[in-house]
Amino acid sequence: MPSVVPKIAEVLGPTLSFLTDPELNAMLDDPAVANFALGNPQEMALPELVSAFREVLEPQDKNWFAYKMNEPASQRTIANAISPRLGVRFAAEDIFVTNGGFAAIASSLRALAGPGDEVIFISPPWFFYEALILAAGATPVRVVASPPAFDLDAGAIAAAVTPRTAAVLMNTPQNPTGRVYPPEQLRELAAVLSEASRRHGRTVHLLSDEAYYRIVFDGRPFVSPAAFYPATLVLYSYAKTLLAPGMRVGYIAMSPEMPDAGRLRQTLTLAQVITGFAFANADLQYALPRLEQLSIDLDALQRRRDRLIPALREMGYETSLPEGTFYSMVRSPIPDDLDFASRLRRHGVLVLPGTVVEVPGWFRISLTANDEMVERGIKGFRRALDEVAAGRLSSA
Repeated sequence: MPSVVPKIAEVLGPTLSFLTDPELNAMLDDPAVANFALGNPQEMALPELVSAFREVLEPQDKNWFAYKMNEPASQRTIANAISPRLGVRFAAEDIFVTNGGFAAIASSLRALAGPGDEVIFISPPWFFYEALILAAGATPVRVVASPPAFDLDAGAIAAAVTPRTAAVLMNTPQNPTGRVYPPEQLRELAAVLSEASRRHGRTVHLLSDEAYYRIVFDGRPFVSPAAFYPATLVLYSYAKTLLAPGMRVGYIAMSPEMPDAGRLRQTLTLAQVITGFAFANADLQYALPRLEQLSIDLDALQRRRDRLIPALREMGYETSLPEGTFYSMVRSPIPDDLDFASRLRRHGVLVLPGTVVEVPGWFRISLTANDEMVERGIKGFRRALDEVAAGRLSSA
């Protein structure tokens, strides 16, 4: 079989070009810049998080830093914490502790799909979905959630399912749009996948990337697709709730009603091994009881949303009001979002062009910008919009 690396390099071209842009990287730590480009922290880490890590670094026995896999204590901690939150009674043996959400996705895809299989993913996607599907040897199949609502289109997913479909990969709350899919859309999806599984004689698994499920606004409840569809793997990263993306710890949680659960347990563990020993580091597993209790200030995040989004709309930008996550999508005032992102840079504002996440003509902003950045950014957004208006007038 020919190498998939060239194809993956092609797929990741726009993302890698953006992330490795010398101009962008030179501006990331400039204190005069309003950085809305990526979901990185713009303030110091939670003191409680630092304390939690410090407490587990002192070895308590000779095996403290030995090889760690899916440790029973870690599995119990996660199962006990998430079962009441998600309304699904997960068993400890069905938790797989990964080195981040990235590894949770990669390991799940390797366990479920391979050459000859197809995996449906929802666009706009997280940067790496298509590449990870290709890396598993499967064929990516794109289903578009159209702006500005970015609803989950169960009918389009039904039309995309074939006898080769191994899984559907989605995320809710949704990055990059901030959409939290409501129960009625999840029920429709569950009905579609149940019918497709019956019709084709193979289980269509649902991979539900829920990295932001604890980051929702306006008191909105979060509902997991696992509450409606038994063949669901819930994928999670602690990086978002803790705003510490460099600390790589997450998990796969297998639905308690998963078909052929015994076989899949073994396959998932093997997939973690061959994905580069994709188990969380020992110190991070020891810290899990504390990590489960911690969160960034969600009220502060919502206040930034409620300051920035109305300000952009008042200027004339079209933008979604995120229901969760760090992110919002904003329509570019000119069709070329890459060009407008460059104009914003000249005004000291960094954003993610929508082309990078398959939404040309839009751009994404991150609410992890601190309060000072928000205020500077509002001025920069206004100046860039005035520049576009002036250009239109001069060409008229």
